[in-house]
Amino acid sequence: MFQVFRNAWKIEELRKKILFTLFILLLYRIGNAVPVPYINSEMLANYFNTLQNTVLGLYNMMSGNAFSTATIFALSIQPYINASIIIQLLCVAIPALERLSKEGGEEGRRKISSITRYATVAIGLIMGTGYYFLIRNNNLLATGGSSFWAAIVIIMTFCGGAALLMWLGEQITEFGIGNGISIILFASIISRLPTAAYRIVNNLIAGSLHVVAFIGILIGVAVIIILIVFVSNAERRIPVQYAKRVVGRRMYGGQSTYLPMKVNMSGVMPIIFAQSIASLPATVASFLRTPQVGSFGARFLNFFDTDGIPYMIIYFLLIIAFGYFYATIQFNPIEVSNNLKKNGGYIPGFRPGKPTTDFISKVLNRVTLFGSLYLGIVAALPIAFSGVTKTAGISLGGTSIIIAVGVAIEIVQGLENQMIMRHYKGFLD
Repeated sequence: MFQVFRNAWKIEELRKKILFTLFILLLYRIGNAVPVPYINSEMLANYFNTLQNTVLGLYNMMSGNAFSTATIFALSIQPYINASIIIQLLCVAIPALERLSKEGGEEGRRKISSITRYATVAIGLIMGTGYYFLIRNNNLLATGGSSFWAAIVIIMTFCGGAALLMWLGEQITEFGIGNGISIILFASIISRLPTAAYRIVNNLIAGSLHVVAFIGILIGVAVIIILIVFVSNAERRIPVQYAKRVVGRRMYGGQSTYLPMKVNMSGVMPIIFAQSIASLPATVASFLRTPQVGSFGARFLNFFDTDGIPYMIIYFLLIIAFGYFYATIQFNPIEVSNNLKKNGGYIPGFRPGKPTTDFISKVLNRVTLFGSLYLGIVAALPIAFSGVTKTAGISLGGTSIIIAVGVAIEIVQGLENQMIMRHYKGFLD
């Protein structure tokens, strides 16, 4: 990876893109340190220390701790991610949007992007309003923060920060390296590493973390990273043969190729959605009064404790379910089979049409099962380790590592592709 960056730095155009990306990330980190007025950031940070394993803790992780300190980028790129997912699902459910995305060409993609931007602003407004009421109901506002004007300022600042961050991400995508939204999310996760390392070292020195547990954390992180890199590059290749055809005096086709099918084609989205649903009881409980010990409410919350076995089982099953859901949305066996038939291609041993569709569906189900089990194991391991070692605050580690390693691989591959396009020699030496 470092070799790729060093060789990319030698190319002037890529060097400018890297510097531009770093400049945007610098602006993002500065914005993460600018607090929103009328909010007591210190009390809010202390309040979030009890919500590490809830949905709010997931939002805080994806914002680089900006969510727990109420800065102008507190909502991070969550509104954009939610808007993109909603529009993607609507493109499957609404025929007009489906035609616009598939048959509209460049103009259709622009319209879809425009709709996503408007949806991002709307979701940012909703999330900003909900965040304000969360802060107000827990008496975390500063002096004068309860007025109507203060509420407007806080909500509009949150919404404006989300819209500005969306624009910065689009600038990275257009003028920088890689996908801007992914890189901003990557920067948010990486920014938490020094604090996490400092906390672990302090716990080790204080004796609250055993040396064996510390070694287990290091080995576990290394194993997870190796597994993520291996599965991210893994794919099932279905052989495809194209029939020969004569056009005029020339013969076309006859070549052999393959149909690539990524093992983990849904990325980290099943984990994010599964965690949001599985931690819903703990999230709702954070807004309510603490139930009395021994009551039904207390037993219910203990059953869904984010470090407990029932939560881990539900979390694991939800990841598998969402893995199949996203694979079904992103890969349509019927459409792939029809495209092969139209272009004169076929899978050896299977007739075009329904037999080919059934075979592709069978392979897709097997690949999706393996990919979903992989995501479930990676996400559940930190929870199991946290429960065994009684080390709090690491149950979000699986999600963080998957996102960070996945984006790093994506950036490196993007740089390699750009260097190949410029006929650069020896970048893999």
